[in-house]
Formats: sequence, C-alpha cells, structure tokens
Amino acid sequence: MLKKIATGLLAVAATGAVALSLPSAANAATAGYDYSTSWGAVYAKNHLAKSQGWIGVNWDEDGESNEVTVRGRLYDLDNRSADEGGKCAFVKFEAGDFDGDWSQVYSRKYCGYPGYKKFFFQEHDVHSLRVKVCQIGQYSNYPKKCGSWDYIYTAESE
Repeated sequence: MLKKIATGLLAVAATGAVALSLPSAANAATAGYDYSTSWGAVYAKNHLAKSQGWIGVNWDEDGESNEVTVRGRLYDLDNRSADEGGKCAFVKFEAGDFDGDWSQVYSRKYCGYPGYKKFFFQEHDVHSLRVKVCQIGQYSNYPKKCGSWDYIYTAESE
C-alpha cells in the first residue's frame, strides 16, 4: 500500500514538473511580438453580440513602420429567429495612421446563435486601432444597435 502511494506521488510530481517546463499556448502565441495584449470583451449596445481577442504589434528595426496582427472571435448572442426580430453579430475595425486619418480596415458578420466565428487580419503602419460591435440583419449591409468604439491599441500605449 505504501509503495502504491509513493508511486502515485512520484507520478503527480513528474507530471507537474513537465507541465511547468512547457510554455503555455498563450505565451507561445505572443512570442516574437514587440507588443501584445488581449482585448475585449466588446459588446453591441444591447449585449446581443460581442467580440474579444488578441493583438500583436511588430515594429521595423528603425521604429518607423509596424505590422499589427489581430485575432478574435465574434459571438452571436441573439437567440431570436429572424421572424422574431433576431439579428446577426457584426464587428468592425478602424485604423488610424500616423497622419491622424481613420479608415475601416476589417469587418465581419456572423449569424449562428449560440456560436462564434474566428477571425484574423493584419494591417501595416497603424498608430491606433479601435473596434465596434453591432448587430446586423442577415441580408443587410447596415449595422444597428452598435456599442461604442473601444480603442484596443495606440502607439503611445506601448
């Protein structure tokens, strides 16, 4: 009996040592970026859509240009059918360049309560990046019930 307990304790200790020596998936995903952080959750005005994710930024060796990588998930939280007024989830991103001009750089629609859709995009020479979550009709191009802009990156935040 004592031998079984000792063997079990050794197995637990060995498993813990291996787990501690391996980098976590989150650390592996952020390795190699000059700046990285998670963002969100960001919600539509009525909390029936949300998005959250991760952002990483790499600067060139002169510190004059960058590449921003964004990964995320868009969640449809509206359990109503279209006949009942249900809408899809919609997320959009705007980037501000170093001259202060803003432009939409990415958007995604997802219809599929209670699930989510993964997304990924990259953009160059970004001074600031903001995200807004809305709802949108399945066949519409006009977002409704938008939440406020959430700034997920500024060059000053590094």
